[in-house]
Amino acid sequence: MNESNPQLLAEVEIFHSRTHSPTRRLSLGHLVLPVDPAPGLGGLLLGGIVAAHLHEVDEDLVPDVHRLVLQVDRGDRVLQPRLRHRYQTDRQGLSRSRHRLVGDGEQLSYEFETNGSPLQQVLGAVYALERLDVLARHALTPVVHKAMRWRGPIDANFLSYLAGTATASITAMTDPRAWALELLGFPAGTVSPSKRDVQRRYRESLRGAHPDHGGSIDNAGQRIEQLSEARRVLLAAIG
Repeated sequence: MNESNPQLLAEVEIFHSRTHSPTRRLSLGHLVLPVDPAPGLGGLLLGGIVAAHLHEVDEDLVPDVHRLVLQVDRGDRVLQPRLRHRYQTDRQGLSRSRHRLVGDGEQLSYEFETNGSPLQQVLGAVYALERLDVLARHALTPVVHKAMRWRGPIDANFLSYLAGTATASITAMTDPRAWALELLGFPAGTVSPSKRDVQRRYRESLRGAHPDHGGSIDNAGQRIEQLSEARRVLLAAIG
């Protein structure tokens, strides 16, 4: 039997002082944060780290996290220490937490390896956001704020919520136009369908998804949402 071998899609290493250390220090390690098209797989990972850990952060500090994200987005110079933690480049003596977004086929999932406090993980994600260029920061700041409002499991529903789409497959995240063309049944090699063709393919696909025309009753709602999202992607590209 072949075992699944998940593909690494995004990664953040956070180095931090140990839980019972009298000092509070933070550093970043290896970063893999693809963000094009936004939010990209990197944006989904940063949002996932924040959503998975923020609910365990002292509620008195949460407004400060919001404020720090906005300061990072604006490119403000923020004095150290930030939320009681001092950033440094030296990682000697620090513990490591590593968080990943992985893919198995078209499915996305998170792997959180948390060895420090929840606040350290959230701060690490914000520091990683700060490493991105100004356009990427502007695109991902709303994603981080959106993640901060999430209440629930960090699962496929969360991924769809964060991405703002009806699906969160790898292709939909990395090449939404190709995903939309395939979903609506355009022939291979189609590059620039007309608005009329998009609408026609959408109506035909919608009809086929309806239970009255043979579509699955269990999956009809999700399928219709995906078809609507595919139409939106293609019509937006046409302008």
